[in-house]
Amino acid sequence: MVAELSKLRDQIDDVDRQMVALLARRLALVAEVGHVKSVHGVPIYAPDREAAMLASRREEAESQGVPPDLIEDILRRTMRESYTSENDSGFKCLNPELRSIVIIGGHGQLGKVFCRLFSLSGYQVKVLGENDWEQADGILSDAGMVVVSVPIDVTESVIARLTNLPLDCLLVDLTSVKSGPLQAMMQVHSGPVLGLHPMFGPDIASLAKQVIAYCDGRHPESYQWLLEQLQIWGARLNRISAMEHDQGMTLIQALRHFTSFVYGVHLAEENPSIEQLLSLSSPIYRLELAMVGRLFAQDANLYADIILSSPQNITMIKRFHQRFGEAIALLDEQNKPEFKVAFEQVSSWFGDYAQHFLVESQGLQIGRASCRERV
Repeated sequence: MVAELSKLRDQIDDVDRQMVALLARRLALVAEVGHVKSVHGVPIYAPDREAAMLASRREEAESQGVPPDLIEDILRRTMRESYTSENDSGFKCLNPELRSIVIIGGHGQLGKVFCRLFSLSGYQVKVLGENDWEQADGILSDAGMVVVSVPIDVTESVIARLTNLPLDCLLVDLTSVKSGPLQAMMQVHSGPVLGLHPMFGPDIASLAKQVIAYCDGRHPESYQWLLEQLQIWGARLNRISAMEHDQGMTLIQALRHFTSFVYGVHLAEENPSIEQLLSLSSPIYRLELAMVGRLFAQDANLYADIILSSPQNITMIKRFHQRFGEAIALLDEQNKPEFKVAFEQVSSWFGDYAQHFLVESQGLQIGRASCRERV
């Protein structure tokens, strides 16, 4: 038996080495693709090409008795690495005549991401940090674009200081709230204005598939090049009004971050063994626990600012608290019929998305052993 297993394992090792060699070859080809895209200004993320390729590989896998989900998982992971590799080739500069780009808060984490991307695209980038305001007039005097990337609680006060920008300078902010900053930019600057909200953190390796919401300000013809530049970097753009954006963020960010915060506080007060919780959890529950833990690995000021950024956030959280209390009342009353009625109402609201999310979440489940090693 030992000899038979050893022979089979040797063959598996040989196949694994071939897979590594094929992956190395694929990454080399991707690097060449990245160079071609850079020269011609082609976005690094091509959703139609990706969808067609995955569909073809799934069919081929199924015809050979290989689970289609397996090959899709492998290819998706490989493509994530490929998008990162394409960054190394740089990007085509869509506005080579643009004067310098000044990023206020460019020493911060998100500011650094955009400094790097603009630099990779061939733009001249300057940084205006909190200790540089004595030289601000000189730094801003020839700016073709100014990007405000500072904490939420000081965004509008920083914008208020930008009173002497060149008339044709594009003024942009990267804040996660939009109504207040957009209005502040429109008041202080009579030139082109655009509100952006990158829906990702600074730890991303690539902008491929990342969402950036944008809110029109003034003179949209003056910033179309920037929107196209973001798409070349791989971002997916979502045009939305400032009011609709902030209403959406109340649920997507403020409420979700708050509930994660409260769950984390509750866990800390109960003080269970995290190792024991992990050992008893299925992959999907481990993922949920990881998403809560992820919050507490980051900056408390950032999340406090997001939650406290708008009175409507607090109002929404209070409504959630009221409904939480109503749900607890069902439990106190042992009211299973009403619980089922509420459950069915929510299921009806989700509609077809409920089944879609069930399938999607199953695809997110990662191997318990590899997750345990990372923890």
